[in-house]
Formats: sequence, structure tokens, C-alpha cells
Amino acid sequence: MADTKPKTYQLLLPLLFLLTIITIGLVIGPYFYSLKPVPLEIIFLLAAAFSAAEFMILGYKWTDIQKAIVKKIAKGFPIILIFFSIGILIGSWVISGTIPMLVYYGIKIINPEYMYVIAFFVPIIFSLLTGTSWGSVATIGVVIIGIASITGVDLGITAGAIIGGAFFGDKMSPLSDTTNLASAATGVNLYDHIQSMMYTTIPSAILAAIIFFCLSFAYPPLNEVNSVASYEETLASIESLFNFNILLIIPPIIVLCGSIIRKPTVPVMLLSAFSACVLSLLFQNYSIENLIQTLLKGYHVNMAEWTTTVPKNIYVLFNRGGLYALNEAIFFTIMVFIFIGILDMVKAMPTLVNIVFKGIKKKWMLIVSSLIATAFTNAFTSNQNATSFIIGDAFKSAYDKLNISRKVLSRSIEDYGTMIETLIPWTASTLFVVGTLGVSYADYWHWQLLSIINIFIAPILAIAGIGCFYKTNKT
Repeated sequence: MADTKPKTYQLLLPLLFLLTIITIGLVIGPYFYSLKPVPLEIIFLLAAAFSAAEFMILGYKWTDIQKAIVKKIAKGFPIILIFFSIGILIGSWVISGTIPMLVYYGIKIINPEYMYVIAFFVPIIFSLLTGTSWGSVATIGVVIIGIASITGVDLGITAGAIIGGAFFGDKMSPLSDTTNLASAATGVNLYDHIQSMMYTTIPSAILAAIIFFCLSFAYPPLNEVNSVASYEETLASIESLFNFNILLIIPPIIVLCGSIIRKPTVPVMLLSAFSACVLSLLFQNYSIENLIQTLLKGYHVNMAEWTTTVPKNIYVLFNRGGLYALNEAIFFTIMVFIFIGILDMVKAMPTLVNIVFKGIKKKWMLIVSSLIATAFTNAFTSNQNATSFIIGDAFKSAYDKLNISRKVLSRSIEDYGTMIETLIPWTASTLFVVGTLGVSYADYWHWQLLSIINIFIAPILAIAGIGCFYKTNKT
């Protein structure tokens, strides 16, 4: 380990290098020189190499750097396990007939003209009950995006609505891990924290819902896709591929109940997948070999050898899942953790946050600063749990000195942390929703209206002094 701590500019260099190659690789090259975007895996690998080289020049040993990387990957390994579990879960739910059955009856029941509003509110309910945005996206979100692909509505808007609804429910649920961590990191009562978040989240949700309703008229279902002939053909194809039974709802019920009673995510998902596998063998015409291939590489319509002609939209809808489904997200997550692990070795993020935002005297400026610091920390750690404690530790005393309730701080941590994760292309949440829903970041991010609106509402309320509890005693 080096004898002296790195100076401020030395801590900034890795972040400036990362920002530079992101700008060149993702903005200047593609938009001004018609070059292909540089893969984010390569960008973070280069940033990690630069950081490692810099700190070795400053006197840090490679063994210390390697230990920091391994430590970070070990802490983030539960995310990788969830990625694997989600792939297995989706594949098993498809071959068992669970997802096809929900899509089939969803097509019959749901009016596609109001798909965007439905895609927003249904995940809200699911997330409020379970406290998990990822679980909502991976279960009810997959069903909704499947219905949307068949009925011909815009998938980018639908995905944005699903993601916004899932993260709203997650943020406002007392069962959510991020909600509990934000309150714990700031020393705020859980329900005081949730009550504080209502000031920014509920207005954002109302505005988002209104816009999604209006978008139903601006981006209606495509006529040629939603024609009676195509509609009937799709339903007939689903019926020819799968047999339906009321017991096929058991896998989703396991996930729902497991989330409500706060059981560990991975075991619950694997139990649900196991039940789906049993149901597949009981009710479907697929072989054990088909089932194993589905768990490994995902379901494929061609496994149904008894069918001859299947519409293309069925392939797009059901060819998904498997252990390797999220392999790109997993590899990229590892690259991000390597880079962040090197920065954690020198405590770069908390040090920079304390240096940049110290000495602020005005109340509204302190709140806005905590918002900015949260977004900055979340973007460069890709970890909301770490962000909660870094920002909480950095700003608690400042909030106390200016007599601002800490529940404003806990709210700010979620407003510019949890809520913007899916707007940053390299976070684990973004990689997860892209891999799970099959909709690209470029297609959905500008329709993630809840988070975008919340980005503006949070600082406006801070500047106006609304919902800031200035007269509240120190927590």
C-alpha cells in the first residue's frame, strides 16, 4: 500500500478518463463520424486499466489492487446470481406455459388502446406488494411486454411505463431493500422516509400517468398488427404450442408470496423455476431434453415439432430465457465492479463528495447538492446500497447543522439514486431491464417518464422550500 494518500486531482483522474472515453466512444464517434459505439465493457475495462496503472505509479502494489477488485466483485456477486436466476426463471415460465397463458388471456382482456397506462399501474401494484422492482420487471413486466409486442403498441413506451411503475412501487414499499437502506443510512424512521418521498414521487407519478394516457392516442396500436386476422392467428398459435391449466399460476404465486414474506430472492426464484419445470412435464408436450435446453440456453419455438407454421411475432415473444440469457449483462457488471473496486481501494467517491460539497450554507443549496452528489455517486458506483451510505455519511451532519430534517436527505438519496438508475446506461438495473424485457436502452430511456419528471420536481421543491421540513427538529 502507498505511504501517502492520493491527492484530490489524482482521485479525479480515473473519473475524468472514464468521462472522456464515454464522450468519445458513445457521443463524438457515433454522432459526428458515423462510427459504431464503443461497447461499454471495453470502456470500463480501459478505465480500470488506466486506474490500476495510475495507482501503481503512485506506489500501490498490484496485490492490493487485486484484493480490492476481488472484494468488490464478491460484494456484487449476489447481483450476478440474480441475473442467472432470472434467466432460468423466464425460460422455465415459458416452457411451462405460465407466461404464454398470461399473455394469451391478457390479449383477450386488455384493451391495447390503454396499454401504456396499464403497463404503468400494474407493476406499481406488484412492486408495492413485493417491494422489488426487479422482480416486478422479470415477472409481470415480461408478460406485459409480450402482450404489447402482439397488440402492436410501441415497445419503448411500454418498457418505460413498466420500469417507471416497478420502481415507483419499489420506492414506496416498506418491503423494499433500497427504501429500508436509505432510511437506515440516514437514521430516519422508515415510514417518515416514505411519507417524505410522497412529496416528489406522487406528483411525478400523476404527471407520468397523464402523459402515458395521452400517448395512447399519439402512438396507438398498429392497425396491421392489431387486425382481426393477425390477432386470431396469434392466439391460435399460442394455443397450439401450449396447454393451459389454472395450476400454471403457481410459479408467479411463489414469487409473490416469497417477496411479501421477505424470503431471499435467489432461492425464491429457483423454487418458482423448479415448480415451473414440474408443471412443464405435467401439462406440456415438451421432452425433458427440451426442458434442459430451455434452462441452459432458453426456450425456442422450434422445440414444438408438432407445429408447422408459426407467426414471427411468436418467435420474438417466446424465444427467451435460459442460464445464458443475461450473459452480456453479467460480463459488463464484472467490468464495472473491477473499475469501482479500484476506486474503493482509495475511498475515491466519499472523499470527493466531502471535498466538493463542503462549506454549503444555504438550505436549498445543501438539498440540491445532496441530489447531485447522489446521482454522481450512483453513476460511478453502480450500487444504490453503497450510494445510500456514502451520501448519508457525507451529508447527515450538514443537514443537522442547517436544521433540515434528515428525511429530506433520505428522500434525496432515492430521488437521484434509486429513481435514476435505469436512466444511466451502465448500471446493473439498466442492464437487467434491457436483458429481461428485450427492449434497448435507446428505445426506452426517454419514455421512463416517472424518473425524468422526478429529476425536475425534486430540485424545484428544494428551491421552493416545499416538503423540506425546515422547522422539524434534528432527527
